[in-house]
Amino acid sequence: MDFTNKTAVVTGGSRGIGLAIATKLAQGGANIAILYVGDESEGIKAKEELSQYGTKVEQYFCDVSDFEASQKVVEKVIEEFGGIDFLINNAGITRDKLILNMDEKDFDAVIGVNLKGTFNMIKHTYKHFMKKRFGRIVSTSSIVGLNGNAGQANYSASKAGIIGLTKSVAKELAGRGVTANAVAPGYIGTDMTNVLSDKVKDAMKAQIPAKRIGTPEDVANVVAFLCSDEASYVTGEVIRVDGGLAM
Repeated sequence: MDFTNKTAVVTGGSRGIGLAIATKLAQGGANIAILYVGDESEGIKAKEELSQYGTKVEQYFCDVSDFEASQKVVEKVIEEFGGIDFLINNAGITRDKLILNMDEKDFDAVIGVNLKGTFNMIKHTYKHFMKKRFGRIVSTSSIVGLNGNAGQANYSASKAGIIGLTKSVAKELAGRGVTANAVAPGYIGTDMTNVLSDKVKDAMKAQIPAKRIGTPEDVANVVAFLCSDEASYVTGEVIRVDGGLAM
């Protein structure tokens, strides 16, 4: 897949699935704008890793749940890169608890980053994509957004919301040459799952028909396809990347 002269914004792009997506797109020739929060060293390290592919790479500290901060960073990326072609909404957090123990802050924080953050980034790139008459929006949902999960009411709600948001945006922008799709990962080997014991990991694998935990690259491959010219007639879809877990 050739992404030469394209620019991708990847939220949560400094590690895990986000970094894998940014890497896959950079390998195809895309320029990359990484949005991240937290440790600046992670953003710097990600930029260094991606720079080896010879495309333009910049890092931007941005809390996507902040409406004004998201707007400013989008404007800055457009100014510095000359435009945006792909918006990858990958930033996400968890605050897992049973509803019995979940307070309002736990719920609001997860909805704020995962769902409102996705809305903010789409809102601020919407007119840009309309004027270009081109754009690829890919947002990271989850199989728990499809099936729910005990102890993750806030996370499940945010990921289900992303699906509804994606389908609505797809209908609004289809006539402008802009697609909007979502990926729904299952168990993926990231920092969150790598700390689990082997016993827990084995129990997870036993539930998956493919009998393995997915990799960030498994998700990145699907995202890259959805950004490609080959997927120009695919919009409003939610593609599970879960080894058959949610069948």
